[in-house]
Amino acid sequence: MSATMTSVDTSAQDPAPTRGSRLVRPAAAVVSGVLLYLSFPPRPLWWLALPAFALLAWTLYGRRLRAGFGLGYLAGLGFMLPLLIWTGGEVGSFPWLALAAAESVFIGFVGMGMAAVSRLPVWPVWSAAVWILGEGARARVPFGGFPWGKIAFGQADSVFVPLAAVGGTPVLGFAVALCGFGLYEAVRQVVAYRRTHQVSRSAVTAAALTVLVPIAGALAALPLVSDAAEDGTKTVAAIQGNVPRMGLDFNSQRRAVLDNHVKETLKVAADVKAGKVPQPDFVLWPENSSDVDPYRDGDARIVIDEAVKAIGVPTVVGAVVTPDSGPLHNRLIQWDPVKGPGATYDKRHVQPFGEYIPMRSVVRLFNSHVDEVSRDFGPGHKVGLFDLAGTEVGLATCFEAAFDGAVRDPVKAGAELIAVPSNNATFDRSEMTYQQLAMSRVRAVEHSRTVVVPATSGVSAIIRPDGTIVSQTKMFTPDALVAKVPLRTSLTPATRLGALPEGLLALVAVAAIGWVVGRSVSARRRVAS
Repeated sequence: MSATMTSVDTSAQDPAPTRGSRLVRPAAAVVSGVLLYLSFPPRPLWWLALPAFALLAWTLYGRRLRAGFGLGYLAGLGFMLPLLIWTGGEVGSFPWLALAAAESVFIGFVGMGMAAVSRLPVWPVWSAAVWILGEGARARVPFGGFPWGKIAFGQADSVFVPLAAVGGTPVLGFAVALCGFGLYEAVRQVVAYRRTHQVSRSAVTAAALTVLVPIAGALAALPLVSDAAEDGTKTVAAIQGNVPRMGLDFNSQRRAVLDNHVKETLKVAADVKAGKVPQPDFVLWPENSSDVDPYRDGDARIVIDEAVKAIGVPTVVGAVVTPDSGPLHNRLIQWDPVKGPGATYDKRHVQPFGEYIPMRSVVRLFNSHVDEVSRDFGPGHKVGLFDLAGTEVGLATCFEAAFDGAVRDPVKAGAELIAVPSNNATFDRSEMTYQQLAMSRVRAVEHSRTVVVPATSGVSAIIRPDGTIVSQTKMFTPDALVAKVPLRTSLTPATRLGALPEGLLALVAVAAIGWVVGRSVSARRRVAS
């Protein structure tokens, strides 16, 4: 029998494991997840995603559905437990373990789907589509979703990253998964040939294509990656005022945080007058740079106004707004040196269990920190777009950088530059800030826009439209970045197509699973007859 890219019939049973082999595949599944984690920043090891997917394919190929779920879940734990450890740094291990366990359930179902479609011809294609279907589900449910850990976000330095401009994070992630699965299929074909000295040319060709097509596609997409200015340049300043101390307790020092950002802005203004740095066209402060509500606290408004007048250009201020009733607002305010506060943007994707507490009475039973969020934040409903000194600046606040639509919407609305004001102070010196910075780098390529990330405690950065970092700060130090950046107006295919590529890949995955179900039903009918 010649080797093909199909597996045994859906009714086939897994071979009976020996005592010594029972833990091999579970261990391999965990290792595949750990390799995925290691492919993420701050490590420049993006290529580890390929052997990770190849190893995952080996663990799942030809498995029964129940085994597929279990192995997928173990891979998820190997991936999510180390990736998300920063979520428990200040509030204990339970939130971290619960989140990792919940996210791993999605990967468990992905493993089940991959085990099923591994029985089909050209299975690497269907398996990669199933992976993207799982990522899409994680990004939407529950509580609005948690896209952290999308494979694309670990590929900011990879050869595949130009594909972000073609179809966004789904196409980029699909290509990486496909190449990894294709590597395993290529190895499988070689092993089959050595055993039988027979080979199916079509299967070998298909295996080669699943490896080579993603690479060729990335090379073909290189012309979409450019940092050339299309509408001139502007000089931008990103302020990092720093916080008095790390952790959740920084919230008790709200006024000190505000004063730090005022002080750093005044320093930039003095450096401009001294000729040390160029005059910025606009200034960006981070999320939570004024947790003192400047609409209600007159003194806070005065010091912000003084800083903005000193620098003399429009400034985006991140504030917590506390109305008399109803939810709080995580708000970005456009502050004019003459007119004062003007246009606003309220964060649309507020963070569950961080900015609001779903099922508060239940969560309280497991974690005493829940009531530190004594009043929930409410989501905004309009796209963030400010006109700053004649430049259309799109806004996505911190956590929103993980959501495809939150970044895409302002670009489609006309943004020439993207700002991602952030606050990572509650996560100490963890990898979280580097993971989020990598998201912004991928977004820069995806939409061909400069991305500026001002963060309260770092890492702040200015990123060119090709994903390269112009300059960045260190963590937990006061600093400011001033740089001339290109403005761009053209739309990449990814921006134009929006969610369509993800939808098509999801349909491919569902169709493949339907194909498996149909074959299984037909096989049972044949047996019954």
